[in-house]
Order: sequence, then structure tokens, then C-alpha cells
Amino acid sequence: MKSLFPNTIGIHARVLSAAILLVSATTMTMGYLGVTIINQFVTQRFNQRIDFMTQYLALNCELGILIDEQTLLKGLAANMLKENDITGVEIQDHTGKILVKEVRDIPGPFARVEKHVYLSQTEDNGEWMRRMTGSGDTNFIGKVRVTYSVQGIADLVVQMKTRFVYIALALTFLSWIIFYFISRSLVAPIIALAETARKVSLGNRSVRAASGNTPEIAKLADAFNNMLDSLAAGRKTLVRAYEKITRQEALAEVGKFSMMIAHEVKNPLAIIKSSLEMLKKDLQIPKENIPLTYAEEEIVRLNTLIEGFLIFSRPAKPKFTLVDLNRLTEQVLIGFEIQYASEELKLQYEIPQTPFEAEADFDLLSRGISNIIKNACEANDKKGIVDIGFNIQQNKWQLLITDQGPGISREERHKIFEPFFTTKATGTGLGLAFADQVVKAHGGSIGIQTPEAGGCRFCITLFSNTQERKIEVLEENDKNIDS
Repeated sequence: MKSLFPNTIGIHARVLSAAILLVSATTMTMGYLGVTIINQFVTQRFNQRIDFMTQYLALNCELGILIDEQTLLKGLAANMLKENDITGVEIQDHTGKILVKEVRDIPGPFARVEKHVYLSQTEDNGEWMRRMTGSGDTNFIGKVRVTYSVQGIADLVVQMKTRFVYIALALTFLSWIIFYFISRSLVAPIIALAETARKVSLGNRSVRAASGNTPEIAKLADAFNNMLDSLAAGRKTLVRAYEKITRQEALAEVGKFSMMIAHEVKNPLAIIKSSLEMLKKDLQIPKENIPLTYAEEEIVRLNTLIEGFLIFSRPAKPKFTLVDLNRLTEQVLIGFEIQYASEELKLQYEIPQTPFEAEADFDLLSRGISNIIKNACEANDKKGIVDIGFNIQQNKWQLLITDQGPGISREERHKIFEPFFTTKATGTGLGLAFADQVVKAHGGSIGIQTPEAGGCRFCITLFSNTQERKIEVLEENDKNIDS
């Protein structure tokens, strides 16, 4: 169906135009009908008034016509001419003879009314009038004729039409003002909604539409916001899926690379290490020989790197058994205390006495927690204090590992658990990634917090019902929470 308005005309202009047309048409129609009805009513009343006055004159002329008293008749005619709209009075006898005729000059157009004059009824006047007039109608003795102007009625109608035009214009202007504000209040939320859509199209996905001032606009705004929320949720899902795919691709590449290293590098490294030991023995090279010591350390470092690749690329499937997580952590901490006994580093902790049993792989989880603690010790530059805390609830166990290092920036938190990402000159970027992999395999998560005193705090969260818990990939924003 073709629209009455061009597509370039907005809702605001359409509402105003429709309102003005509707009000104008209604006002004109009602005004025309009103003027017509009032004109008919006034004209009828005016004619009735003139007719009544003429009839009254005819009654008063009876005696004057009978005795042919023109002075009396002229007085009656003069009284009639005192009325504004009467321009002429004529009184005739029964033969049509004009007894009195009075006129005055006033603007027309004119109309005329005529009334017969009858003799009042008595017992003897019938025969007397028959002899006087020779007519069969014994009561008819004359007539009066009154001419009057209808210009007053015409002027009144013109005045009414003029006032109607002014009233119609005033009503139209008033309706334009009223509908302007009404339409603006209706259109403003739609314009705001369009502006919100424009901002979203420019990339501002956090903006939302404000609720309107009518139920319909409010529903539209809610639907629009729900659509934006759904798009945002879908985008997050896509980003999460993309990150998962990227991670899987990276793991696949690590697997390929680690297998290549296992076959091409690991065995030659073992031969080189054995050859160095044989040379030291055959040539009786002292242990404090610096070049050989460096060579052996680098061989050990390369071997450790290769083993890290192999472990991360081919993680073992957890073998769940009932494990006391507090005792597991204690054994890990004792190992670190022995390792850093000669360093200026202190591990500060207090193991809870009440056991917290959960289904876990003891060895795999120990290595994952060890990687987090090792990262904290290295962040402290192997000195200062690493604080180990516990937060245990009914079925949730949390291990809080706080270091005194430089901390982790917000940008780095989104990458800290990605493979090969490291801020250390000699790091492989696999320790935290492996720990995150292990904790997720146990149905838990690792979060990052920033203590008020500085440094960084890793929060490992595990649950007692690990096997029954659904393992999900958590969003980075959910893991990296500011304290």
C-alpha cells in the first residue's frame, strides 16, 4: 500500500501534519455546520419577529381603516419604521386603495410580509359590512404590507464566519503546539534508540537504550537492549571459542615440535652430556673448569626445556583418588624449603589441621601447584617472603600464593596462562600454562589478584566433588579479578 507521505518525511512531521489536517478538517466541518444551523435559526427568528410585528400592526389598523383615520394609521406606520430593519409600511383598504405609505432609505436586500386586516366579530357587523363593501367576505377590511431589510442577518452571518475563521486558526495553532510537544515526546525515544544503534554500529558495544516514556517504547528499548546483550554474549562465546581453537592449535604445534625435539635433539643432548663426562674423566679436567661447567648447565637447561614441552604437549589423564589437599600442599612446600634452604627466601605458611579430602591426581596436582609456587619464588628473585594461605569452606578449597614481586599488569593477566608467554628472560612460558591445564582438569580455576601491599597473588580454587563437577573453560576476565 502506497504511503501518503514521502519516505523523506519523518514521524514528527507526519504526526504534526496529520494532526493539523485532522483538526482543520474537523474545525471547518463543525464550523460550517454550526454557521448554517445558526443562520437558519436566526433567520427564522427574525422572520417570525417581523411577522409578529406585522400581525400586531394589522390588528391595530382595524379602527383606522374603518373610519379612514389616516393620522392614526400614519402614527402606527411611523412606530413600525422605528424598528432598525423595517424600510417601508403600506396600509390599504379592502379595495386596494393605499391609505398610508411610509418609507425610509436603508441598504438592502429586502423582503416583504403582508397581513390582512379583518373586522372583529359582532352580531351586526356582518350585514353592515356587506352593505358597505358589497363583498361576500364580511370580515376583510384591508391589509398591511411591511418591507424590511435582511442586510442585518447577512452582516451577522459574515461576522459569525469571520469569528469562526479566527477561532479555527487559533485552534489549529493551539493544536499544532500541543501535538508538537506530544509528537516530540513520542519521537524523541525513537531518535535516541536510533542514535544508540548508530553508536553500536561504530563499535561502542557497552551503550544501552534508555527506557521510553510509554509502555510501547519501553518494550522496544528492552527488546533492543536484550538483543545487544545477546549479541554481546554471542560475541564472548565466539571469542572464547576462538581462544580455545587458538589454544588447541598452539598445543598441536607444541606437540609436533616436542615430538621433533624428542627425536632430533634429546638423544644428541644425552650423547653430548655423556661425552663431556668422559672427557672430564679421561683428561682429568677439574670440576671448577668454567667453560665446561657452563656447557653442562646449558645442556641441563635444554633438557629441562624439552621435558617441559613433552609434558605440556602430552598431559597425562588424571587418575583420581581420594587425596588430602592440605597434606599434598605441605609436601610440596617442604620440597621447596629444602630446595631454597641456602637462599634468602622464606616460605610463610600454616597448614590447616583439619583434612580437606577431594578426588585428585596426587602427582599431577603436586606438579601444577609446584609451578605456581616456583613462579612466586622466582618473582621474589629468590629472596623475601612468599606467603601461603588457605581459605576452606564446606566443599571449596582455596590456596592463596602471594609474592613480593613487581606484580602483573592488567594486559599481561589476559595472556599469563597462554603457552610460551613469559616475562622472564630464561622462562619457557609453559609452567603457568601447565598449572592452569592441571587445575582445570581437576574442575577448578586459577585467579589473579593484586594485594594492597603490592606483588601478585594466585588463587587456586578446587572442590571436593571434582569428578562430578562439570569442567568448563573459564573466561580470562573471570580468572583475573582485581582485589
